[in-house]
Amino acid sequence: MPRSHSFVVVVALLLVSAGARDARAQHLPDLVTTDVLRVCSDPGNMPFSQRKGDGFENKIAAIVADELKVKLRYYWLTQGPGFVRNTLGSGLCDLIIGTSGGEVVQPTNPYYRSSYAVVTRKGEIEGLKGLDDPRLKDKKIGIIAGTPPVARLGELGLAGERMTPYAPYAFGDDRKHQTVAAAVIADLAEKKIDAAILWGAAAGWLAKQSGVPMEVVPLLNEPGRPALTFRVSMGVRQGEDDWKRKINTVLRKRKDDIEKVLRDYDVPLLAEEENKLLEPGPDTKTP
Repeated sequence: MPRSHSFVVVVALLLVSAGARDARAQHLPDLVTTDVLRVCSDPGNMPFSQRKGDGFENKIAAIVADELKVKLRYYWLTQGPGFVRNTLGSGLCDLIIGTSGGEVVQPTNPYYRSSYAVVTRKGEIEGLKGLDDPRLKDKKIGIIAGTPPVARLGELGLAGERMTPYAPYAFGDDRKHQTVAAAVIADLAEKKIDAAILWGAAAGWLAKQSGVPMEVVPLLNEPGRPALTFRVSMGVRQGEDDWKRKINTVLRKRKDDIEKVLRDYDVPLLAEEENKLLEPGPDTKTP
């Protein structure tokens, strides 16, 4: 799964004395703070999130806080092993903006559906529709190790020496790029690779920021196994059903506002059931 959507950990629920809560909080699960929206987020994971608040998940968190009429507060931690355990699981925050759920993290209703995408330099592989295009046979393809498209490349005989795998996490102060996906796009821009396969929600924005004209093609025509399309939800702790219902109400009421943010960041949005791009509504088109 893409970064931000793949962590499954054991959550230890902490008990809070009922006397320490005001009457408004009595019907909500013990850990949820009702006077502020506490969001778990990565301080350097563009286009999803950033400490400056300019990621699309930051913008969506602001929409949720606005609808709840509370202030927004972040608990920042770099995504990687232990992210959920040390944020949502420890009670330091109450909401993850992007997740596909897991054994312990309870997903809300999905608020968008997207797919992996293949990115190429503009004009070099015209009309590319899928990974079975024979023109990819002699191309050097960059991909993040362990992501679902790796298996698909293997099925097509593209997983040999032509595939350039990238480690899923980049830690340390000396890293050149903020994320691994950004490093892949930078290598594509510098012609170190010929194509890149990335989670679409990151690919569109990163390609536009690269300074090199690129084409981003959502992978809509691949077989269903391995899945290359995913629904993205918000995440709460297991058992926090009242909180989940409250967030679901926000997602329903502010659907158009959230969709507009996603389109502003070039996230490929898919129809709910079919593998086709979602047509923008009159209130969600990017100017």
